[in-house]
Amino acid sequence: MIPTIALDQAGAAPLYRQIYDRVREAIAVGTLRPGEKLPSARSLASQLGIARGTADAAYGLLAGEGYIVGRGPAGTLVSPQLIAPPAASRRGGTSPPQPVGVVPSPVLPLQMGLPALDMFPRQLWSRLAVREARRVGVARLGFADAAGHLPLREAIAAYLAISRGIACAPDQIFVTGGYQGALDLVARVLLRPGHAAWIEDPGYVLAREALAAAGARLVPLGIDGDGMRIADGIARAPDARFVAVTPSHHSPLGVALSLPRRLALLAWAKAAGAWVIEDDYDSEFRYTSRPLPALKSLDAGERVLYAGSFSKVLFPALRLGYLVVPEAQVPAFSEVCRLSQWGRGIHDQAVVAAFMAEGHFPRHLKRMRGLYAARRAALARALAEAFGDRLAIELQAGGMHLLARVEAAVSDEALVRQANAAGLAPTPLSATHVGEPRGQGLLLSFTNIPEADAPGVARALERAIGPALRPVSTCAARR
Repeated sequence: MIPTIALDQAGAAPLYRQIYDRVREAIAVGTLRPGEKLPSARSLASQLGIARGTADAAYGLLAGEGYIVGRGPAGTLVSPQLIAPPAASRRGGTSPPQPVGVVPSPVLPLQMGLPALDMFPRQLWSRLAVREARRVGVARLGFADAAGHLPLREAIAAYLAISRGIACAPDQIFVTGGYQGALDLVARVLLRPGHAAWIEDPGYVLAREALAAAGARLVPLGIDGDGMRIADGIARAPDARFVAVTPSHHSPLGVALSLPRRLALLAWAKAAGAWVIEDDYDSEFRYTSRPLPALKSLDAGERVLYAGSFSKVLFPALRLGYLVVPEAQVPAFSEVCRLSQWGRGIHDQAVVAAFMAEGHFPRHLKRMRGLYAARRAALARALAEAFGDRLAIELQAGGMHLLARVEAAVSDEALVRQANAAGLAPTPLSATHVGEPRGQGLLLSFTNIPEADAPGVARALERAIGPALRPVSTCAARR
């Protein structure tokens, strides 16, 4: 690749932009293939006779737009998820080069777990990424802080104080690899094999799998209109050491843990010496009122470990989250991070820190709330028109998906298989239950479905699963 990059030192375009343009063009025409290894920024700078920061800036811009990815010791690669151009373009034939599409995973209609990727401010993000790449100096080339980039932890602390009512110092915050990374860190520090852990049923599948893998003895508790049934947990496992809960917006039913149950949970945890892992799932996206205060904001007994993630509010490829721990536990968590080499790459953390500190983060959240409210209403309306009484749509106060109940005699897993065959990606409600499902339904994400596309998606889903459905009875809709 290197001989194809001819730089014009006297040209109007900056050198980093010339490198960016040459690499991007090579990817577009197939000279560089998805998954192909690139020289390191240091090697590229040496071979082209330019400053290392110039090569870093070019690579930062390419990475910010998804053209290249860093794989640690494996080096820098052309993103394996790029769509390769056809062979005729690569041979210099008459077919024009095809546009390069970045598909970290195929975004299918109704697919859960993804924010509105089409509306993410990619140009702004790329500018911040380039700027942070240019700021690479000696201080950033040493060992990273195992707890996370300090400016990012300071930005998170400021955000939580304003938006979630959580007063914490930056040294109480540990940057993690998403929510799963936070669970893993908690398990390493506090959990011992055989410890009982209350979990929500239905609930987040990966959370219960992570706790089970760490050796926890799972105690599933049912969910009703007020959230997790705390009294059931006290009756069944009063000696539990952990509770994993989504109090602001339950995953997947969308209900909030009521204030009496919040207070009962905190009182029990303080008396029992138990730890509460608060997953602040989808808390930023409420459409009928302001976001609820975090459970952690009521935690006078210092028993709550608060976990947040940037996967839903920015984009999941970041793999960045954070954990807020009680002040007394900071030394123990710091030591485990140090011994486990929990330090993460500085560049992405620095970009997120700048995104937050400069005010882009709250503006982005406000914009997404408005967008999601419109897309949610459009999909709910389209589904009602397409299905009538064969789907019972449950609209909760917030979240990033709809819950569509179906008649109990219908298998939601069979419906999902039929939808998958039509290129749609709903999730079966029954898969989120620990034991026997107490109701059948479909989890339908609306985040990546523009309002204009909602009727077409609803009709496609009706063609795929409509013949298998019957009118939903009142009892089935209330389960």
